[in-house]
Amino acid sequence: MAGRRAPSFLASWLPSSLASRLPSLLAPCLAIVAFAAASASVPAQALPAAGMSLPRILELADKNHPNVLMARARLKQVRAQLDEAHFAPFMQFKLTGGVALAPQLRGNNVFSPNTDASLTSSLGVAWRVGIDGIVPLWTFGKITNLWDAAGANVRVHEADVEKERDGVRYDVRKAFFGLRFARDARHLLADVKKELDKAETRAAAEAEKEDGDPIELAQVQTIAAEIEARGAEAERYEQSALAGLRFFTGVASLDIADLPLTSPRHPLGHVTRYLTAARLHRPEMQMARAGIDARTAQVRMARSALYPDVGLLLQAGISAAPEIANVLNPYVSDPGNYFRYGVALVFQWKLDLIPGEARVRFADAQLEEMRATEQLALGGVGTEVEIAYAEVNDWRKRADAYGKAVSAAKRWLILVTQGIDVGTKETKDVIEPAKSYALNKVNQLQALYEYNLAMARLARSTGWDSIAPDGEPVP
Repeated sequence: MAGRRAPSFLASWLPSSLASRLPSLLAPCLAIVAFAAASASVPAQALPAAGMSLPRILELADKNHPNVLMARARLKQVRAQLDEAHFAPFMQFKLTGGVALAPQLRGNNVFSPNTDASLTSSLGVAWRVGIDGIVPLWTFGKITNLWDAAGANVRVHEADVEKERDGVRYDVRKAFFGLRFARDARHLLADVKKELDKAETRAAAEAEKEDGDPIELAQVQTIAAEIEARGAEAERYEQSALAGLRFFTGVASLDIADLPLTSPRHPLGHVTRYLTAARLHRPEMQMARAGIDARTAQVRMARSALYPDVGLLLQAGISAAPEIANVLNPYVSDPGNYFRYGVALVFQWKLDLIPGEARVRFADAQLEEMRATEQLALGGVGTEVEIAYAEVNDWRKRADAYGKAVSAAKRWLILVTQGIDVGTKETKDVIEPAKSYALNKVNQLQALYEYNLAMARLARSTGWDSIAPDGEPVP
């Protein structure tokens, strides 16, 4: 039953709470109103203009639910990190420059009319700009392994988006079918209340007679008041589920078609079909596989860190300042005025070999942990699929059995009422078939609700979303 599972947002506790009260409540009611309970089946309601289909609700939840939005934001973050990993190794250049005041120097190597003072009346503007950096030529796999790790991290977060989306879709379906269950129960209670009002009128008329029994009137009034209270409870559960759907979708005026619960349209196949689907499509399995790829790339990156980096050093600089006049020696440099450039083959080797070896062992251990996580995920997913499959099979059989019981009870009720009409049956004989009809009808509603939820759980556990119930009537 729904009550043994952990509750989810708002409407998770709705069906079990309501259904647990309906059988014990409706049985004595229908025993009093007798054949009037034959009209207590849930009528199919016309589709309102504002009714929204389940696929449309799921589409809106995918766009607006905060959990999905947060997962997409995390995906954007790691995609930005991937772009950084692609371009950062080739953008290791530094541009420096500055502007200052410099004194003017005149004369030659024998005499200068200028003093050695830094601040004079003949100061001029000096400026300098330089750029230098290294273009990597060979890094023994540091760059390519960094790309591989960042790409695998992107795949992890892509699967995380699907995981959050599957969880949101399950919550939406739970609230959607919980809302339909609550409305079906409310219709059932409303029909019974209508017949109870008629029975109360008849009982009041009988009580006014000299030989009338006021006890029967009190019994009918008590049960009618209880039905009215339970109807209010069903309305509250309905509003809670509706509030949940509006929160999931971000649509304040959302409503759904007032249609009865039906069975899912997906025909249940063999369990191996769903186990295979889970291994192929379950987001957690994709995350585990991508995680192994990322850890493997990190191991290779840790090993490549033990080797040097070889690159091409590029340098260029220009400086301008008040020139030194009358310099006769060509080997005398002017540090304030120059234009120079250079290209060189360089290498850099970080000689922390012992700590680097420890980092390699650390990365290997992380890889082993991720492989164990994959095995745990594989076993856990398989178990989850088999449990969900068993629940679908269980509730499908229950729904079919209760449907047959409802049909048989209705035929039983009709035969008894026909016997009463011809005088072969007494009025009290209608109580048992009426009680049987009511109990089996409520059980059928509960089974249909659980059947739809179990199929939604099977879709989530396999990652095969198209097998989930869509809320449309079975053709």
